[in-house]
Amino acid sequence: MTKYLKIEYLIAPDGKVTENVLNAIGDECLRNTSAIELELGQVEKRELLPEYYEGNDLVVNRESVHLKNQA
Repeated sequence: MTKYLKIEYLIAPDGKVTENVLNAIGDECLRNTSAIELELGQVEKRELLPEYYEGNDLVVNRESVHLKNQA
C-alpha cells in the first residue's frame, strides 16, 4: 500500500521558504525532500520533532526547514 506524505512549502515575501513534512516516519522526511532542498538553496535551520526519533507508525512527524534562496 502506498503511503501518503504531505509536504507544504510556505514562501515569505522576503523569499524565505519554510518546508513542512507531515505523515513521515523516521528519516522519510529527509529522504523525500533532500533533492528539492538542493534546488531551493542552502538549509539555514532544521527542526526535527521528537517523533522523528521514535519511528512509530502511528505518529505524525513534522519537519520544518528554513531555506536561504540562492538567487
